Amino acid sequence: MEKKEDGISMGNKKYNACVHTGFQKHDDYMTPKSAWENIQQFIPKDKVIWEAFYGDGTSGDYLTELGFKVIHQEVDFFTSDLGEIIVSNPPFSKSKEVMDRLKQLDKPFILILPSQKINSGYMRNTFKDKLQIIIPRKRIHFTKLVNGVVPDGWKNACAFDCFYYCYKIDLPNDITWL
Repeated sequence: MEKKEDGISMGNKKYNACVHTGFQKHDDYMTPKSAWENIQQFIPKDKVIWEAFYGDGTSGDYLTELGFKVIHQEVDFFTSDLGEIIVSNPPFSKSKEVMDRLKQLDKPFILILPSQKINSGYMRNTFKDKLQIIIPRKRIHFTKLVNGVVPDGWKNACAFDCFYYCYKIDLPNDITWL
């Protein structure tokens, strides 16, 4: 597979969360099942979910286990348009590009992103007054993969907080505390 230096595949090749960039930014942190269990009551059951960033494949499996209809395939997020709603943990280093693409798609989404992303100019400019946020009770502890393997000594202990950023989900409040 031919890749650009920034990790985005070229042409119709695949792009997923397991990409290493030349700057040693790692986007290969897998979503634990508990992250989806915590918000399952807010995810529409009548919609087909596109878990748009494949990672190791377990996130889509978890959503399926929770009773959702899920499309979870290794496809290029930036050229594909699947499902009726996007529920995913995108690569954090590509947040701006992901948000720009979501604006183009204009479909409902729930994304796990670091809490500090709310202060970024691109979030403000792209989705001002249109986002709702779910704040988890505690930190989401992701599983890190390096070349598809959990590194020796890895402890699932995240050093930062994440929110669930929601668009067109129609939550009862703009900020929902779990």
